[in-house]
Amino acid sequence: MNNLNKFIQTETLGNKGEAGEKLVWDSLKRAFELRSCIAYWRYPIFCQASKFRKEPDILIADYKLGLIVVEVKAIRIEQLVNIQGHRWEYLNFYTKFGNPYQQAENQLFALLEYSDREPLLRQKITARAIVALPYINKRQWREKGFDKLPNSPPILFSEHLASSQSIIELISNINPLVAGDSLTSTQWELLLAVLGGTPIYTPACERLPCSPQSRRQILQQVRSRLNQLDLQQEKIAKQIPTGMQRIRGIAGSGKTVLLCQKSALMTVKHPEWQIALVFFSRSLYESITGQVNKWIRHFTQEQLSYDPEKSNLKILHAWGSKQQPGFYSTVCKATGTLPLAVPFTSSKKPNEALAEACIQLLENKTIPQLFDAVLIDEGQDLIVNNWKYQNKQPFYWLAYQSLRPVNPIYPQQRRLIWAYDELQSLDSLNIPEPVELFGEQLGHLVTGQYNQQINKTEIISRCYRTPQQIIIIAHAIAMGLLRKKGILTGSSCAEEWQALGYRVTGDWQLGNTITLQREHNSPNIINELWQGEMIGFDSFSSRQQELTTLADKIKHNITQDNLQPDREILIIVLGNSYAVSSLVKQTAIFLINQGINIYLPTQSTVNRLDTPAEQRNANQFWHSGAVTISTIHRAKGQEADFVYLIGLDRIAQDEANIFLRNQLFVALTRTKAWVNISGIGNYSLYQELRQLIKRKNKITFTVKSLPQRELRISDRANLIQGYALGRTNFRYANLHKADLSHLSLVNVNLIEADLSYANLAGTNLTNAKLIAADLSNANLTNANLTNAKLIGANLLNTNLNNTQLDNVNLTNTILETEG
Repeated sequence: MNNLNKFIQTETLGNKGEAGEKLVWDSLKRAFELRSCIAYWRYPIFCQASKFRKEPDILIADYKLGLIVVEVKAIRIEQLVNIQGHRWEYLNFYTKFGNPYQQAENQLFALLEYSDREPLLRQKITARAIVALPYINKRQWREKGFDKLPNSPPILFSEHLASSQSIIELISNINPLVAGDSLTSTQWELLLAVLGGTPIYTPACERLPCSPQSRRQILQQVRSRLNQLDLQQEKIAKQIPTGMQRIRGIAGSGKTVLLCQKSALMTVKHPEWQIALVFFSRSLYESITGQVNKWIRHFTQEQLSYDPEKSNLKILHAWGSKQQPGFYSTVCKATGTLPLAVPFTSSKKPNEALAEACIQLLENKTIPQLFDAVLIDEGQDLIVNNWKYQNKQPFYWLAYQSLRPVNPIYPQQRRLIWAYDELQSLDSLNIPEPVELFGEQLGHLVTGQYNQQINKTEIISRCYRTPQQIIIIAHAIAMGLLRKKGILTGSSCAEEWQALGYRVTGDWQLGNTITLQREHNSPNIINELWQGEMIGFDSFSSRQQELTTLADKIKHNITQDNLQPDREILIIVLGNSYAVSSLVKQTAIFLINQGINIYLPTQSTVNRLDTPAEQRNANQFWHSGAVTISTIHRAKGQEADFVYLIGLDRIAQDEANIFLRNQLFVALTRTKAWVNISGIGNYSLYQELRQLIKRKNKITFTVKSLPQRELRISDRANLIQGYALGRTNFRYANLHKADLSHLSLVNVNLIEADLSYANLAGTNLTNAKLIAADLSNANLTNANLTNAKLIGANLLNTNLNNTQLDNVNLTNTILETEG
C-alpha cells in the first residue's frame, strides 16, 4: 500500500484553530506509516437525524488492530471544568458541553453498520474508540482526579504524541468496544473496499443460464468480484480542495465516478453550498444522476437521496434547453438574458456555438457569483479553437466568474474542478490546461498542493473499464505509433508515457526502437478469464457484406452468448458527423429487417427512425430489449460489454486526421470486454490495426519522425512548452526527478517548486526565482544560477559542482550539499 496515499485528508487541515488536530494527525501518520492501514481525517459519514456528529475526526483501519476512531479535543486542562458520566463541561471553548467518547463510540458503531452488510465481515471487525488531548498530559489529568472517574475513557495524551511506539502500544492495549477476529487478507481487502464505497460500483449480477466459458459466464464471474480499493481514486474522490483542481485521467479511469462522489460528498457535508455538476453529452443525465443518488445514500446511511428539486446540487448539461435547465441557461436566467440556441449562432458545431454564446454573455453582462463549487466532466469537450474571450476559453471563464471565492482574502481561488482526457477530444487539439483556460495570470493556480495536503493536479493512469490489450491498441492507433508516414501524437519524454500508464524501453531518438508496456495499470481481469480474442477486425468489399456479418454476430451474442441487447451490446458508427447519419439509418433498417430490435438515441421507442422533435427524449441512450446504434459524439461517456465499430473506412480514408483517430480511440474505449471493428475497402490504417492486434500487450515501433502533436501531461512538459511560448511563471510546479538538463530557463519563476532529485546539470537559471523551492538531492553541476533568488530554498544534498552562484541570494537556505 502506497504510504503517501494511505493517509487521506478530506479537507485541508492546519488553519487557525486546527493546530491541535494537526498535531494529533501528524503523530498518528508517523506511528502508522509502516503498518498495513488506511487513515482518514474526517471520514465522510453523516446522519441527519442523530444528535451526534457522524463524521469522525480521525478514522484508522488497521490490518491487525481493526477500526479505530479518534476524537480530538484540542483543549487545555483549565478549559475542562468537569466530567460527569460521558458529559464533559468546557470553559472558554466553542461549546459548553460535549460527549467526546460517546460521540466516538456512535461514530464507530455507524461505521460497523457498513461492514456488517458484508457476510464475510459481519461481527468480525475489532473496533476501538479513543479521545486525543494534544494539550493535556497525564499529570494534569490525574491532578484533576479525572483518572479516578468510573467512565474515564482511553486517552491519547500529549506525551504519547512524541513517540510512535507509545501510540501503537496505547491503542493496542485499549479494550475493544467490539472484539472481532484476526482478519484474513480477503477480509482485509473487503473492509478497505467497503470503506471506499466500492460496492456502489459493483453492478447487479443477473444470473442467467449459460454454458461454461461463454461470454455470459465470463461476465458473471467478473461482476461477482468486488473491486479492490484504489488509494489514488479514494483520495481524489473524498478530498474537497480549497480552490481549483485539475484531474487528468485516461479513458475508463473512473473520472465521472470520482466527480459524482466528490459532488455528492460536498452537498452532504455542506448542504448550504450551491454546486453545479456539468457535462456536455446529454445522454449522461441518467447515469450521472443515478451515481450521485447512490453516493448521497451511501454517505447518509440511506437516510437521504438526491432530490433535484430541493437539493442545492444541480446536475446540468452545459447548454440547457426549454425543458431542462443547463449551466449556460442558468447563468443567463440569473442575468436576465434570453439564452441563445445553436441555430441562432454563426457556429455549426455545438461546442463552438456554446463558446460563441458564452462570449456574448460575458461581453454584455456582469456574471453573478452563483456557485460555491463547479465540477466539469469530460472537460476536453468544452474546449474550442475558434472562439476566445480575452485569450481564455469562454465556457471555463464563464464557470470561473460564476463562482464565489473560497476565501475573500484570496479572490482568485475558486472551487472549479475539471476532469479531462485530451485524447478523447473530437473537436479541438487544445489541451484544457490552466493557461489555455484562464490566461497567463491564473495559469499557476493548479500547480502544487493546498497546505501541502491536497494536490491541485491529479493524473490517473489506471484504466478500469477497458481490457489491457484494447487500451494499448486504442492509444497506439490514436497516436499513429505504427503509421508508415510517422507518429501523429506522442512524446519523446518517458514521464509523459508514465502518466498514461506505460513503461518505456528505449531512447527516443530518430531511428531508435521503442517498446511500450502497461504494468499494473489495467486491472480489468476479463482477459485472464476469456480464452478467445478480445478484439477482432473484419474488412469487406461491400457495406452489404459488413452489415450481414454484423447482424449474424449480434444474433449469436443474443441467442448463444446470452448477452442482453441493451447495455451489454452497443454499435458505434464511425465517421464525421456529415456522413455518419446515413450509415446509422442504413444500419438500423438492415438490422430491423434481420429481426433485431434496435434503438436510436433520443427516439421515442425501439425500431423507430423518425420521431418528431417535440416527442424525442434528448437524454435517452438505451432502451430495454434493443441494441443501441449511436454516433461517437453521443456515445461518449457510455460503455457496454461488447462494442461493434462499423464504417472504419470513413476514418481510414483520412487517416492523418487526428480528430478521426481520436474518434477511434473513444470508440474502442467504450468496451468493458470485447470489441469488433469493421470497414470496407483496403487502406493503410487497416494494416496498422492488424499489426497492433498481433502484438497483444506491448507495442514496439521505430521512431521515424517527431510527433505532430506533443503530449503534455506532466508539469515538466508544461514548463518546457510554456517557456518556449514566452511564459515564465511555473510557481509550485511538481518537477520531482524531472530531467531539465542543459535548458535555458532564464528569469523562470519556480517559487516553492518541487525540484527534488531533478537533473539541472548545465541548465541556465540566471535570474531564476527559486524562493522556498525544494532542490534537495538535485544535480546542479555546471548550472548557471547568477543573480538567482534562493531565499529559504532547500539545498540539502544538492550537487553544486562547478555551479555559478554569482550574486545569488541564499538567505535562510539549507546548505548541506554534495561537492
